[in-house]
Amino acid sequence: MKRINKTSLSGFVNYGIVTAAFLVLQLLLGAGRLSNSLQSLLVPACCYIVMAVSLNLTVGILGELSLGHAGFMSLGAFSGITASILLQSAIPMAPLRLAVSMAVGAAFGALGGVIVGVPVLRLQGDYLAIVTLAFGQIIQNIIMVLYVGVDENGLHIAASSDRFQLALGGTAIIKGPMGAVGVTKLASFTAGFVLILITLLVVQNLVNSRSGRAIMALRDNRIAAESVGINVTKYKLMAFVTSAALAGGAGALFGLNYSSTAASKFSFNTSILVLVFVVLGGLGSIRGSIIAAALLYVLPELLRAWDIAEYRMLIYAVILILVMLATNNDKLKALLDRIIPKRKGAQANG
Repeated sequence: MKRINKTSLSGFVNYGIVTAAFLVLQLLLGAGRLSNSLQSLLVPACCYIVMAVSLNLTVGILGELSLGHAGFMSLGAFSGITASILLQSAIPMAPLRLAVSMAVGAAFGALGGVIVGVPVLRLQGDYLAIVTLAFGQIIQNIIMVLYVGVDENGLHIAASSDRFQLALGGTAIIKGPMGAVGVTKLASFTAGFVLILITLLVVQNLVNSRSGRAIMALRDNRIAAESVGINVTKYKLMAFVTSAALAGGAGALFGLNYSSTAASKFSFNTSILVLVFVVLGGLGSIRGSIIAAALLYVLPELLRAWDIAEYRMLIYAVILILVMLATNNDKLKALLDRIIPKRKGAQANG
């Protein structure tokens, strides 16, 4: 019972941090204290927080390195945009259409997770990382040659502009290298806040469930976990697909925040950026992922205000190196263990 109470308290602290930040930012918005540039970062910051928490489920909780997380975000973005345009007449209410589009994005992200996960999760370490990296690149290249539109005859999909023909009055949704254009912006900061809460609810309940303990057992010692009857493929796929679905939902929200979205926004660099958030926040630490993603995403804007934006990547690299040195310092870890008792035991729940 004592452990359950600590786990529940840690989860509620995460909810409290996110809710407090949302209320403070809403007050600042109402008072006009946020610049236009900072306001434009609110929805993308929510998306990247969800991306960081979901990737931490794969990297920190499951213990498998994934370098193609932006691929799932891309699937969610373009499927969500397509769904929002197709449902314009059927669902005129923007918030409801946004919710349905995000659900579609999450479904396509989960489908991508299944397609990749079933054959790939038998691999480990560097091999898994390379395959997920290849998946992200494949998705990006497919979208760059994909043409999608709708007219009176229904939905049209083609792999080249020559074969893409729409009837008079038809709407082109995805135009190959140009990506999705003419998108009606539906995303809102409130929707981003709700998505973060849903992500926390899903991830924290999974981690603290029987399935979550099985997933962490696989991370700690796969052979020992198999010896006591834990189904490796089942629990790995569960974590991987859940992570991909959440990334897909974040991608749909991200895509519907702009009037146009190109596949280049979901490149390998995006996957690495999210991985940096996870590593800096602490592997297995949900709260750390939230804080790291929020701070590091708005950091370029702060650096721009200080006229040192060109040093952003250098600062990222220095911070990453310092964190790695600090977390591998035995004296510092011993000091933290004295200051924060049982820190290691609570890490996965934080």
